[in-house]
Amino acid sequence: MHELEHEGATPIPADMIDSIFKLQYLDLISAPLGGKVLAVSDEWFAPAANLLSPKKPIYSDKQVYTGQWMDGWETRRHNKQPFDYVIIRLGVSSGKVVGVEINTAFFKGNEAPAISVEACFNSDDQEVISWKNGKGRWEKILDKQPCKPSQRHGWKLRKQFENKTYTHVRLNMYPDGGIARFRLYGTAIPILPEIHTIFDLAAAQNGGMVVSWSDQEFGALASNLLLPGRGPDMADGWETSRSRTENHVDWAIVKLGVSGKVKQLVIDTAHFRGNFPDEAQVYGLFYQGEGIPDSEDKNWRDITVLSECGPDKEHFLDCLDQETVFTHVKLNIIPDGGVKRLRVIGVLIIEAGVNASH
Repeated sequence: MHELEHEGATPIPADMIDSIFKLQYLDLISAPLGGKVLAVSDEWFAPAANLLSPKKPIYSDKQVYTGQWMDGWETRRHNKQPFDYVIIRLGVSSGKVVGVEINTAFFKGNEAPAISVEACFNSDDQEVISWKNGKGRWEKILDKQPCKPSQRHGWKLRKQFENKTYTHVRLNMYPDGGIARFRLYGTAIPILPEIHTIFDLAAAQNGGMVVSWSDQEFGALASNLLLPGRGPDMADGWETSRSRTENHVDWAIVKLGVSGKVKQLVIDTAHFRGNFPDEAQVYGLFYQGEGIPDSEDKNWRDITVLSECGPDKEHFLDCLDQETVFTHVKLNIIPDGGVKRLRVIGVLIIEAGVNASH
């Protein structure tokens, strides 16, 4: 039996994990965002890198050299140490953590009986990797928690951790076994460039967030619009349902990581070859109200012309208003379809009352 220390963290029912975490926060260790496994105690049966996949775990009855193929991280039996571990560098410069998800999908009889999570802030990967036998500056952000076979487990962290910033996490598995997916929900705390340096104001790694959308289907989430790179396929883009009404418009609203003046917009339809939008247009808004701006707010202003879209290409559009400071942008796609990425190229502006909360 494993002595558990789960007081303090708030368990989240499996059917509420998405609504509490996924709609408001980034998965800070997602592989597409740049999360990376730096070190692992053991991965005999299945590699720890699987933990960071954004895709749902799958089952296959195929056999490999080590035995049953598993979509997750699985270690040897009979661990002589108290726990197995994996060290992961966040996909952002640093981040604030609010929640953890552990998914043991398809691990039945070989699931991890318990886990804990530690975190640190350090700019030196090699130093973090070298911390062993209790040495180093790891801070436990989630005490030891029980895990059950083939299900999702979620926890909201104690308030004391929400204002702390981390660069690395260590997932500990007691004493050994398997985990399909590990999610670390929170907000990016970017290292911003100097004022007037041109960069992507909307990138997830720079703190950008998709905060509202009209529709998302096929597992292709609107939040994917802000991921780095162009991705291997359509799966990590944004795709909406086929519309069946006249004058239909789908849209996604992005809160910029920092307020700024926009110079150029890039709408990328990479991998969308028969399902790209007919047309697209981007709007800008300076918003300091509570909550999320309405998609029909009268203060949205055109910052690109209505532009025809093509398959599998980047569309570069000059901003029509390069002197106004914006906090949000809205991408309209007409009538529907798929977009891989949205880039909002501009400059950081520091003014009274602007970026005070970023």
